[in-house]
Amino acid sequence: MPAVPTTDRRSLLATAATAATALALGARTASAAPAVARRGAFQLDYAPHFGMFRHHAGDDPLDQIQFMADEGFGSIEDNGMSGRSVDLQEKIGAKLAQLGMRMGVFVANKNGFKKGSFASGKEDERKSFLADLENSVKVAERTGATWCTVVLGGLDPRLEIEYQTANVVETLRRGVEICEPAGLVMVLEPLNPWTNHPGLYLTRMPQAFLICRSVDSPSCKILDDLYHQQITEGNLIPNMDRSWNEIGYFQIGDNPGRNEPGTGEINYRNVFRHIHAKGFTGILGMEHGNSRGGKEGERAVIDAYRTADAF
Repeated sequence: MPAVPTTDRRSLLATAATAATALALGARTASAAPAVARRGAFQLDYAPHFGMFRHHAGDDPLDQIQFMADEGFGSIEDNGMSGRSVDLQEKIGAKLAQLGMRMGVFVANKNGFKKGSFASGKEDERKSFLADLENSVKVAERTGATWCTVVLGGLDPRLEIEYQTANVVETLRRGVEICEPAGLVMVLEPLNPWTNHPGLYLTRMPQAFLICRSVDSPSCKILDDLYHQQITEGNLIPNMDRSWNEIGYFQIGDNPGRNEPGTGEINYRNVFRHIHAKGFTGILGMEHGNSRGGKEGERAVIDAYRTADAF
């Protein structure tokens, strides 16, 4: 039997991985309640986080989810979901299913900001990350989540960047072996080095695109946080277009200030229009603060999304 050419073999593997992920996602979706029509639903699927509307909804996470649904939001996200109790995770998953809402990202790896945690290629760091992914699969099963955020740690000052990239790709290839059968998608987040996260390995969209292309899996995509990318490199729409096939998730925040759209320099109405025109059906996480306090500030956030979504 003749050998399969490398390029054909890669295509076959990618096709098989896509099919496996689709089957897993289909099984998860089938177990959830069907989406329901919500009063005042938005054109895009914006996801608030816990605490954003606590002055209206109170401190109970389930009451907050209900308030979000009543205001027309179709999803939530929660960076700290992995740290919540199993019982609460299951209750959150059940509430989302009841309301026909989706679970957005949660952070997968507890050592995501550690220096060299990915770039060094050390086996103990790799094993720690893979253990985090195993746990993330369980969290996703309880909550109905599809995406988990992966932060690729700090630069290793003792290694050339090319070696660091090779180490990152190898670790992520090991990671997708866990994620693909479960239908879980790692989304890699480039973070700005100037305002929030100096010294990290992953900062730019082209860099994330190269990594995802190298890993070559439906379970490894980009989290395009528009706040971070406005600070790091701007050029939001062209970078979005060039990276489009590898973007799995968006996050939002205006700059400066990292608050709701309309409080800074980003023209979010144009950005949202562009994302919608490209047919994006995923989630846009509202990973920002409220520019004003109390109920007035919470209502201002909702109004800002109504305005930006009116394209």
